[in-house]
Amino acid sequence: MDQQSDSWQQMMDAVQRFHDKHDFKNTGGEELNYRVALMAEELGEISSCVTKGKSKHLLSEEVADLLILLMGTGIAADFDLNQAFWKKMNKLMQRESRMVNGRIRVSEFRDME
Repeated sequence: MDQQSDSWQQMMDAVQRFHDKHDFKNTGGEELNYRVALMAEELGEISSCVTKGKSKHLLSEEVADLLILLMGTGIAADFDLNQAFWKKMNKLMQRESRMVNGRIRVSEFRDME
C-alpha cells in the first residue's frame, strides 16, 4: 500500500483491511489483553530505540507500529478513536501544567490537604 494520505478515515480503513486480511476478529487478534501485551512490546521497542540511540527511521517505524495497534484497538473495542482523541485533547487543553522533578507535567493535579 504505497498511497500516503493524512486522512484519518483512510488510515482507519487501511487498519481495518489489515484486520480483515488476517481475520483478527475470529483468531484472537482483537482480544484486548493480547493487544495490551503487543502495545507493551512496542513501547519496549520504542524505549530501546531511544536509550540505545538508534536511528530516527527505526524510532519512527516503532512509533508507527504503536499507532497502528492503537487504531486497531479502537476497531477491536468498537469505539471511535478520532472522537476520543478530540474529546481528550479538549480536556487536556483546559489543564494547568507544573514542573515536577525538573520536567513539565500536565495533569489533573490533586493536591493533598
